[in-house]
Amino acid sequence: MRTHVNSVGLIVRSDPALSFSYPSHIDQSSLDALPQQPGIYIFRDGAGTAIYVGKSVNIRSRVLSHLRTPEEMQMLARSARIDFERTGGEIGALLREAQLIKKLQPVFNQKLRRTREMCGYVLPEESVALQLVYGRERDFAGTDNLFGLFGSRAAALEALRGLVQQHGLCPALLGLEKIARGRPCFAHQIGRCHGACAGAETPEVHRARLLEALGDWQVARWPYGGAIGIVEESDGLRQVQLVDRWCYMGVKPKGRRKPMARGEFDIDVYQILRRPLLGGNLVIEPQ
Repeated sequence: MRTHVNSVGLIVRSDPALSFSYPSHIDQSSLDALPQQPGIYIFRDGAGTAIYVGKSVNIRSRVLSHLRTPEEMQMLARSARIDFERTGGEIGALLREAQLIKKLQPVFNQKLRRTREMCGYVLPEESVALQLVYGRERDFAGTDNLFGLFGSRAAALEALRGLVQQHGLCPALLGLEKIARGRPCFAHQIGRCHGACAGAETPEVHRARLLEALGDWQVARWPYGGAIGIVEESDGLRQVQLVDRWCYMGVKPKGRRKPMARGEFDIDVYQILRRPLLGGNLVIEPQ
């Protein structure tokens, strides 16, 4: 809520809704065409450039809510029309939204942008140290003992530091601190490390505690031998969303089709599909 000082020195809080005007400049025919089914929608400027991509189980209701939101005045002021694509259900809308945001890079979408430096941690068998690995060098869909998915090396290191502090792990053993041989890490000196660096805790115990701490970070391997189709249907529209190795390949075309290219791991697709897919909550067709 905005504030200003009036003529007598009083601070006045102004409601943005009071100065908000309905965006009548947006093409009315594009609004009238919006359906009440699942899908994605695209706000476009006067040149036809996509400036925002969204998704909803009810496209019309969601778009109209944007038009009534004063906090989105900047985006609405630049919008000239709204396009849409129906999908067979919510999963299709989520996948298509993520795909289009990466492709179009709309200025008002802050999340789901293309990740240039995808990385994660691998814990080799019988090792006490994590290795930071990158998606450009390794097949994340088929990697065992992979933990955490990050958009940059800096984000990965920051997350690991937080995990180490939370669970009393040794930053020296995990490569976050350099120490001279025979000397404990600084965290142990101030009582935040259980002492694996000083012999107070065995490497085996430290590794077991590390694995327990990493539990929520574990990345699931692709559970199928190849591509699958996720079937959804809404108000007469039936679609099969093709996915391979945690990568969205698009809607399955009707009739014959060419063989699909091999999918490459996508963080956003993984986050969208992991729970419903591994939980058995989706209708699947082998491809």
